[in-house]
Amino acid sequence: MTAAPPNPLKPRLTLFDLDHTLLEGDSDVLWCEFLMQRGVLERAAFAPRNAAMERDYRAGTVSTQAFSGFYVSTLAGRTADEWEPLRRAFLHDVVAPRIGRAARELVAARRRDSAIVVLTTATNRVITELTAEHLGIGHLIATECERDTAGRFTGRASGTLNMREGKVARLHEWLAERGELLADYDSWAYSDSMNDLPLLEAADHAVVVHADERLARLATERGWPSLRLHGPDVDE
Repeated sequence: MTAAPPNPLKPRLTLFDLDHTLLEGDSDVLWCEFLMQRGVLERAAFAPRNAAMERDYRAGTVSTQAFSGFYVSTLAGRTADEWEPLRRAFLHDVVAPRIGRAARELVAARRRDSAIVVLTTATNRVITELTAEHLGIGHLIATECERDTAGRFTGRASGTLNMREGKVARLHEWLAERGELLADYDSWAYSDSMNDLPLLEAADHAVVVHADERLARLATERGWPSLRLHGPDVDE
């Protein structure tokens, strides 16, 4: 199986993963470290759990429910307005410096040549919607967070979790709300992780970015192109 040629007869749909793809790092892990530094989370109790969750995600052994539930739980007890100063500081101090020139230029190029550009991430919307805005990406598909009747986050995710097969399900749901099908587009998906294999396979074109070991092997077998967008070997 080799990479498919572009289809000039259809509009392009570009799907970007965020963590370790456009962003050098993992939003959830970085968010937890940020909250520990700010004293919102207790480091002694939370740091080992955060490290274990990151390890198990990379290995593909953590369930979508456990992964999403763990990170969404950090929001519990506060409203969106109460989180706003912290999440803006998180974007400014932590996220923006980790999105390099190459990633920004790629997003800008795809915004020029695509009908639609979507940021699709397993990380929750509260953490990532400012990142999408920062990158000029107008569409975000992310894990959603439940709120109580007072508007406080309950610490639980809601709806279909935007991870693994859930990314494909959520994409189809999002397109259906627009009255569209994935087949209407010449679709391109960018990701670093084997966890995103369902999304990469659903798209017409898969591009791996800083691929993990398993995904790198598969990309070689299938003739998928590979990119590097950050790190010391990339011209910033």
